[in-house]
Amino acid sequence: MTTPEDRTDPLTPDRAPVVAGLLLAAGGGRRLGGRPKALLTHRGRPLVEHAVGVLRAAGCEVVHVVLGASADAVRERAELPGCVLVENPEWAEGMGSSLRAGLASLAADPHGVDAALVSLVDQPGIGAEAVARVRAAYGSRDSLAAASYDGRRGHPVLFGAGHWAGVAETAVGDRGARDYLAAHRDAITPVDCSDVAKPYDIDTEEDLARLE
Repeated sequence: MTTPEDRTDPLTPDRAPVVAGLLLAAGGGRRLGGRPKALLTHRGRPLVEHAVGVLRAAGCEVVHVVLGASADAVRERAELPGCVLVENPEWAEGMGSSLRAGLASLAADPHGVDAALVSLVDQPGIGAEAVARVRAAYGSRDSLAAASYDGRRGHPVLFGAGHWAGVAETAVGDRGARDYLAAHRDAITPVDCSDVAKPYDIDTEEDLARLE
C-alpha cells in the first residue's frame, strides 16, 4: 500500500504518480479594459474558481495557481481552498514568466510532483473530460502530451518533470512553452479532445459573450 511518506519521494517505485494541475491565471486582460481574467464572472463566480474546479474534477489533487494582475483581489474574492497560490510579480512580461514561476513552485512541492498539467484560466470551453484525457497520457516523468483540436495542438499540456528545466529555460515573453514544444514535436503524444471541448480564449469584449 502506498503511504503518504512514499508519495513525497519521487524515487519510490511503487508510489502513485502525482500529476499536478498548474493553472496560469496571471493575465491582466489588456484587451478587456484591464480586467484581470481570473476575476471575470462565469456561472456566478470568478473564472479562476471554475478553472480550478475543472482540474480537480479531472483528478488533480495537487493544484498550483499562478496569480499576477490584481493578485490581492483574487485572493480576497476567489475561494481556492487547498490550492498553492503562486504570485508572479513579473506577470506583465507574459505567459513565460508565469510558467517559470509555476514550475518552480511545483518543483518545491512536498508531494513530489511527477508531471505538470498546464491549463489557462481563460478557456472555459475546456472541461474536465478533456483535461482528464490529457492527464491519462502520463506514463513517466519524461512524458510530454497535449490536447489536440481538429489536428491543432492546444491546452492542456502535460509536462513530465524531466522536461521542466528545458521548458523554463525557453519560456520567455508570451510564447510560454511554444518554442520547447516545437523543438520536441516528435516526442509529443497528441490527445484528441475535439469531441468534448472547445479551445476558445476569452481575450476581447466580444469573447465575454461566451461566459455563462
